[in-house]
Amino acid sequence: MNTYPTGMPAIIFGEPFEIYLAWSDVTLTVECNQTALQVLLAAGAPVSPGCQTGGCGECVTNFVEGDIIHKDSCLNADDRETTFCPCVSRAKTRVVLAL
Repeated sequence: MNTYPTGMPAIIFGEPFEIYLAWSDVTLTVECNQTALQVLLAAGAPVSPGCQTGGCGECVTNFVEGDIIHKDSCLNADDRETTFCPCVSRAKTRVVLAL
């Protein structure tokens, strides 16, 4: 499997998408070579990095709106209705977070 310079597997990268932090009224762009977790941490959002491979659930974040492409291994189907792992998951649409 190819990896990017960050050491993250190429499979977690994809099309750019936006994250809207509703409480902060801030829109962030996740570029094709970034993870949502990287962008959230750079913006000072209150998320915790863990394994950064989608296995531990440390970074699990609630979302209010959005079509998530789940790539984690720690969330069940019910959890995926309202939460996602920004370390590996992407989105097809803008994601709204209550942050």
